Amino acid sequence: MQLFRYLLWPFSLVYATVVHCRNLCYDWGIFRSQSFETPTLCVGNLSVGGTGKTPMIEYMIRLLEPHRNLAVLSRGYRRKSKGYLLGQSDSTVQDLGDEPYQVFKKFPQVKVAVDADRIRGIQNLKADCSPELILLDDAFQHRSVLPTHSLVLTQFTNLYPRDFYLPMGRLRDARNQIKRAEGIFVTKCPADLSEEKALEIEKELGLSSHQQLFFSTLCYDTDLQGGEEPLPLSKMKDTPFALVTGIANPSPLLEHMDRMGLNYEHFRFADHHYFTENDLFRFHNFEYILCTEKDFTRLEGRVQRLYYLKVRHELLFDGKERLKKTLFNWYGIVED
Repeated sequence: MQLFRYLLWPFSLVYATVVHCRNLCYDWGIFRSQSFETPTLCVGNLSVGGTGKTPMIEYMIRLLEPHRNLAVLSRGYRRKSKGYLLGQSDSTVQDLGDEPYQVFKKFPQVKVAVDADRIRGIQNLKADCSPELILLDDAFQHRSVLPTHSLVLTQFTNLYPRDFYLPMGRLRDARNQIKRAEGIFVTKCPADLSEEKALEIEKELGLSSHQQLFFSTLCYDTDLQGGEEPLPLSKMKDTPFALVTGIANPSPLLEHMDRMGLNYEHFRFADHHYFTENDLFRFHNFEYILCTEKDFTRLEGRVQRLYYLKVRHELLFDGKERLKKTLFNWYGIVED
């Protein structure tokens, strides 16, 4: 496997060259970025998936929605629709894509739109619902839009300085582009991360004085959702079940299952996978089928005894207070 990765190095070198040239064109003004009067907050990463971006969007919604009329703009990866689409009561996961649909169903008071053209998406959102703040989901590499502020996520077990460009690694943007972010989140940290280890990471990242560093860990709910009543996860200890994942990095979830001593068979699929009838046949006979919240958007109504487990970010150290203070300052929010 390691040999195969090294065979991909020439392709990664070509990719890196293209990325650097593109960024230089923006830096030198050959390509132009457009800013908007409506404030925006970009939440993204330098790599492809696996950093916990959707739970972070949800974290921002919970923090900001009580104070601002929010909208979320996403690309809507692997959706079946085209162009700009604003989520409506009859919208489906095929219309919006799994991650935007999850946010749309979870936060009905927030407008959710999808458009691969972020400039057009922002313009249409302004015309459709006049949001006071737009969250740009996974837009950090889309430099055609100049966001008001940017946050970048990097995973604890695969920090961006240690990663390499696609396809040898998972980087889709240059490491030096971290300079455009004002907040950097090291996600999926151990819950007991020590201050000493946090300082080591801070030194490794070498951030500028204008950038803030946050650390977060994943917290899983104690109850499963999806049935008529919540089902305590602890009651699954004596019942073998199917664990179905179609996400970029299921490792934290598997570790959580193992820590609880659960008996499961893992069925792993690619990120954003649309399940076929053959896929469903592989695990439909289990007494219980457990999946992630994102996978539930693609499996709901297609198999029986289906449950999902919610996950959220919990900021470590003084991160929760610092982030709230920072965001409220950026967007002029004054608490009552």
